[in-house]
Amino acid sequence: MPLADARAMIPVLEVIEADQPGDHALLEMIADWCDRFTPLVALDSPHGLFLDVTGVEHLFGGEAALCETIRAKITAQGFAVQCALAGTSAAARALAHYAPGTIALPGKEDEAIADLPVAALQLDGAIAHGLRRAGLKTIGQVAARARNELTARFGKAMVAHLDHALGRTEEPVSPLRPLPDFMAEHRFAEPVMTQEVILASLQNLAETLGEVLERHGQGAREMTAVFFRADGAVRRLGVQTGAPTREAAIITRLFRERLDSLADPLDAGFGFDLIRLEASCAQRQAEETPDFAADAQAEKEVAFLVDRLAARFGAQRVLRFQQQDTHIPEAACVAIPAQYATPAKAPWQMHRADKDAPQRPIRLLARPEPIEAPLALAPDSPPKRFRWRHVQHTVAHAEGPERIAMEWWRHQEPRLTRDYYRVEDEEGRRFWIYRDGLYDREIAAPQWYVHGVFA
Repeated sequence: MPLADARAMIPVLEVIEADQPGDHALLEMIADWCDRFTPLVALDSPHGLFLDVTGVEHLFGGEAALCETIRAKITAQGFAVQCALAGTSAAARALAHYAPGTIALPGKEDEAIADLPVAALQLDGAIAHGLRRAGLKTIGQVAARARNELTARFGKAMVAHLDHALGRTEEPVSPLRPLPDFMAEHRFAEPVMTQEVILASLQNLAETLGEVLERHGQGAREMTAVFFRADGAVRRLGVQTGAPTREAAIITRLFRERLDSLADPLDAGFGFDLIRLEASCAQRQAEETPDFAADAQAEKEVAFLVDRLAARFGAQRVLRFQQQDTHIPEAACVAIPAQYATPAKAPWQMHRADKDAPQRPIRLLARPEPIEAPLALAPDSPPKRFRWRHVQHTVAHAEGPERIAMEWWRHQEPRLTRDYYRVEDEEGRRFWIYRDGLYDREIAAPQWYVHGVFA
């Protein structure tokens, strides 16, 4: 009703403005907590949740016991909750709102919702009003009408929703989180709080998960440990590996590193009553042939070190240079997470001999920076002096040019050719500069840039 009418009826009415983003965030928190019952949890905004409990009801003593457990535990957290169970999401929603506690028999959804009002379908306001004007007050009365009549009056979408509620069609439910490839979990009779018990539980879960992965010939690349607190809070910690693994010792060590590096330590609160280990991403892992070569063992140790550092500091902070198939200096390599680096197609190219001066700068600028330089006296010579970052430099020695043409097949518009020079000023500072465009051929007054610094 309008707020003015409500205040007229109850003068002392306390009014609180709705916080829709806060309500949505709270609903997501409850959905995370419900992940303990099934990983298939979807939002039914603004106030509901869908839990696909197919195949898990026996773990909680049956369907009735499962519904009562969910209702009691959420109620204990201070929420008013109603639940029902049916073969389709639309039927379960209708029963939860208008016949809470109902458990529809398999294939009998039409009978379970037949006596419910039309409002239980949560149709569009205009459609609900039209059904009421037509004298159709219950879902059973609507279902008894001919489908062509309903389609002509209310549209195909309404009929499809009705058939879904009656259990005649299927409608997929999109879970809030993607389903893990494999998982193992440990439920505790009494909540656990100590770090030793948590690590021991993670080790047992890693062993169990490793056995499951081994049976399927898989190895985990991404793993997530989920900690369910007794008060409803949920904490997730993830680790990644550079190669598929199912070794419990490695998995446990990575999670130990992750726990030790937390800026916000794992708060057990009143204790964890469920700990789950998920293999979020699993890949095929072939059986390894024992190799006692020193190089092979060193590669494994380096890979394990990379995984440990990534678990402690984050994958984006442990980088490796990946060679690219291009001769453009700023694109010759990219820094990517070391765990996802792939072997180079070709070895790194040597640009100098052992005793030669370096041909590439020690520091390559992220972007070439323009410099102020007069026109060179000769076409293939660098300027005698230039100004960079408000400092004047007089060139004492120069080497070059090294001509690099832009890759015309990668760009819609042609790019200018570059002539690179290694120059040294009178104070001994060495720079890598280039002219953008061929002298008096591609551009009349070429622009000069500094691309790197040698020392």
